[in-house]
Amino acid sequence: MGFGPGYDWRAVVTRCVRGKEFEWGITEADDDWLGTSVGFVFAETDGVTQVQFHHTGWPKTNEHYRISCYCWPMYLRLLRRYVEFGEVVPYADRLDV
Repeated sequence: MGFGPGYDWRAVVTRCVRGKEFEWGITEADDDWLGTSVGFVFAETDGVTQVQFHHTGWPKTNEHYRISCYCWPMYLRLLRRYVEFGEVVPYADRLDV
């Protein structure tokens, strides 16, 4: 999980149900991310896939939690652009698109 300089974190897959769910547990990161889980649940209806995202297990709602709650929507927006349009946004440009 590369989130830019100083944030090259590691995780292990903790749940994978083909076409339905994917989750990983954070193993190397800032202390407050350790032991948290990040994942997706997919549901398809009439050819449209709905994606639910979660980042659970936070030890407390501190400043890093607040920043992460802001950053995840940004990354999910970039993921959507990639999935729907094939657009790859360089990390340095993530705030400008």
